[in-house]
Amino acid sequence: MQLSNFVFRVVDNQSKDAHVLEAIFRLRYQVYVNEWGFESPADHPGGLEKDSYDEHSRHFYAYTGSDDNIIGTARIILGSELAFPIEQHFHIRDLPLNTSRTEVGEISRLAISKDFRRRAIDQVIFNREEGPLNQQEQSQSNLQQVEHERRKCEHELIRGIYLSIYSESLKLGLTHWYAVMARGLHVILGRWGIKFEQIGPAREYHGSRAPYLLSIRALESYLEKKNPELLKLAKEQVSGS
Repeated sequence: MQLSNFVFRVVDNQSKDAHVLEAIFRLRYQVYVNEWGFESPADHPGGLEKDSYDEHSRHFYAYTGSDDNIIGTARIILGSELAFPIEQHFHIRDLPLNTSRTEVGEISRLAISKDFRRRAIDQVIFNREEGPLNQQEQSQSNLQQVEHERRKCEHELIRGIYLSIYSESLKLGLTHWYAVMARGLHVILGRWGIKFEQIGPAREYHGSRAPYLLSIRALESYLEKKNPELLKLAKEQVSGS
């Protein structure tokens, strides 16, 4: 799929394109180890941020020019013998009614390249807050630039990645998504009608995070009424793949 300047693809650990997976893991290292310190360098040798869930995941990525130039990624963890991360770190209820582990996936490891982010975008994705800006920094031109960069990330990268996840989920027969996210990302997704339901209390987990659940069928029903163009785009991706 291509949206504006970005192309979106999906791979798994069996992919013959090993360089793509390595680029994804390097981008995650840049964001989760170097920039935010969420993970320890000692746990991820070679500058690759990966874990045991990656072999049970589909990896989504966005690039410009060539697939060596990956500027955004996320994954969906599929049901396996491993407990979902959300089950390990949060108090949540059992699986959604009348579903099995093979019908649920957990979205995680959203990462956007430093070259395509600004401070405001970091605050949205990672829920990091800073002190008040001084009067000069609050100039109209600065605010317009922040808004431009935020919207560029929001509408082209994050949306495209989630559309790719939707497409792959239908192919895999998934009915629900789990996610652990900051409030800012939850708000952004809600603007498009991608409305996750909070299923447990928030807690400190790389900043304030809460556990969420989304029914894919409920998502489709909502978008049919509120955002049919987005649903049309998502379904075109499925039928065209």
